[in-house]
Amino acid sequence: MLFDDTYRTIVNRSEGIYKEKGSKFIAIALPVKDENEVKSTLEQLRKEYYDARHHCYAYVLGFDKSSWRANDDGEPSGTAGRPIHGQIQSHDLTNILIVVIRYFGGIKLGVSGLINAYKTAAADALMRAEIVERTVNEVYELRFNYEAMNDIMKIVKDDGLQLLNTQFDMECNLNFRIRKSEADRVNEKFRKTYGSKVIYLRSE
Repeated sequence: MLFDDTYRTIVNRSEGIYKEKGSKFIAIALPVKDENEVKSTLEQLRKEYYDARHHCYAYVLGFDKSSWRANDDGEPSGTAGRPIHGQIQSHDLTNILIVVIRYFGGIKLGVSGLINAYKTAAADALMRAEIVERTVNEVYELRFNYEAMNDIMKIVKDDGLQLLNTQFDMECNLNFRIRKSEADRVNEKFRKTYGSKVIYLRSE
């Protein structure tokens, strides 16, 4: 099976709301890149909604959705974080954080009521979100001798590579971005060019 080098995420912040028996559930969905961004966003929202009873959330990170977490923030176990995470999964999203902020209305909703409230609020935020499909790209550094410049630049042009920075001297190097599914084919061309070396830097 070929690696799927696309993923779905949201473009920017969106909000949803659900009300039940006096309680208000405000859902905020945001695009995030890593756990540090998740942490700083949660701190910011806790300050912004400092008077709320609960700040429950779920996030999914990584092109393969390998990093995720669901947090009930004091609600009964499984009634908040998991329903929020379920909405992220049902929309097949990653690099996303959804926080549902609850203002307690004085009447308990019970387990099924809470699950429905957190799920519905998260779903409302996603319904209002702009969802996009993006490609997984890889960034490489290419080192080569000046004599190979014409051959190297021909490959860059033919394959429409995005150059990030270049340094041309007797020893040359350049950084380029390429779609993951194309990387092996193009890098093989570079390796066949005399004196060139390809170094993987990161995925984006």
